Amino acid sequence: MKINQFLDATYLKTAEQAGITEEENLQNVISLVEEAILYEYKLIMIRANYIKVVKRLLNDAKSNVLVGTVIDFPAGNSSVENKILEAKEAINLNVDELDFVVNYNAFKNDEFSLIENEIEECTSLCLKHNKKAKFIIEVAALSSEEIIVISQLIKKVVIKNFGLENAKNVYVKSSTGFFKTDDNSANGATLETIKLISDNAKPLKVKAAGGVRNYEMAIKMIDLGVDRIGTSSSKQILNKEQNSNQGY
Repeated sequence: MKINQFLDATYLKTAEQAGITEEENLQNVISLVEEAILYEYKLIMIRANYIKVVKRLLNDAKSNVLVGTVIDFPAGNSSVENKILEAKEAINLNVDELDFVVNYNAFKNDEFSLIENEIEECTSLCLKHNKKAKFIIEVAALSSEEIIVISQLIKKVVIKNFGLENAKNVYVKSSTGFFKTDDNSANGATLETIKLISDNAKPLKVKAAGGVRNYEMAIKMIDLGVDRIGTSSSKQILNKEQNSNQGY
């Protein structure tokens, strides 16, 4: 298995969140790009304001690494119109994939028509421009039953409006990695939540994000049907795979 092709190497902190200068934050992004080129990750996931420089670096290196960004991140509570506007700006910068934070609070309030409209409009925009759409449902904010229902809802909207042939272009993604739980419990992907998503979202794709920091967990996620893994620990995961293949 080439696990590097499952990895969306991720750096989504702002300079303020990282407690560093903007120049230092940009250097962190550049370092991740260099790592992604070296290890041939599937994709690098960064904030939209870095798309232009990342694309230039990848093009200069003639790299096949894709570029993704997040939309309405991390709260997901903007209007559909604002999500679309933000997505269009990223598309104009030639981003390859867009990870939308679903309005999970509206979903929890049973505003299902709002969620259906959000999924339909965002998917339509992405497919029109030959981009992949990923919908972050924030599993730590949802009960097991809610994870099942929202995964099924996203699947229903996509297949009804865009057909089975486009299932491969839409993902259900577990987490932002920025959600704060009241009891300090897991705020990202777990084996339980990923199994719920996989069982209820397929044939849509599944992306595990948040908390996948080692090779063993990454393999368990892939065994559950995950197609991508969003992680800030890509190098650690890949190095462990290489050591395993060498018998270490």
